[in-house]
Amino acid sequence: MIRVLIADDQALLRGSFRVLVESEPDLAVVAEAEDGAQAVALTRSERPDVVLMDVRMPGMDGIEATRRIGGDARVLIVTMFDLDAYVYSALRAGASGFLLKDTRPGDLLAAIRVVAAGEALLAPTVTRRLIEEFARTPSAPVVRGLEGVTGREREVLTLIARGLSNAELAAHLHLSLATVKTHIGRLLTKLGARDRAQLVIAAYEAGLVRPS
Repeated sequence: MIRVLIADDQALLRGSFRVLVESEPDLAVVAEAEDGAQAVALTRSERPDVVLMDVRMPGMDGIEATRRIGGDARVLIVTMFDLDAYVYSALRAGASGFLLKDTRPGDLLAAIRVVAAGEALLAPTVTRRLIEEFARTPSAPVVRGLEGVTGREREVLTLIARGLSNAELAAHLHLSLATVKTHIGRLLTKLGARDRAQLVIAAYEAGLVRPS
């Protein structure tokens, strides 16, 4: 069972998300939060697997709440604001995915499962926006180097940052899917990254990727 916490300042939306999530036999809502501070507290007490997190909430916003939650749960940002700064800030704060509130219900449910399984929900279009946002903020600090990363791993990291899936990586590099997963696992360990989203952050902060 995947345990879900819903954080949104609008009661109607929280209720709608609850009905949708609990319509699935493998998903359960364990708590609702109306602001970021409550989301952090409930994450620590209820131990959800995934937090559906709004960005704009009174008091502590969703970005700061995501940062404070850290590794306690995987955060899926769900917002009506499709702005570059939110994508960048949310993923850098540790979010594992980013969706708009007009996403189809089936896609939202699939996203919860993807994030709960340890994958990052990061479409190529979001990746491009992320890189473009970084280019507009060149003073952003490099948070990690690439010491110990092999040439092949750098190649894999660069392609991940360009939005390629594991299957596309395997085809592009003429490797088996198992080998690609091994490279990604080693990158996660070497870079101290939790998931694919953080690998993208590492790639562009290390200068491997620039906007086209």
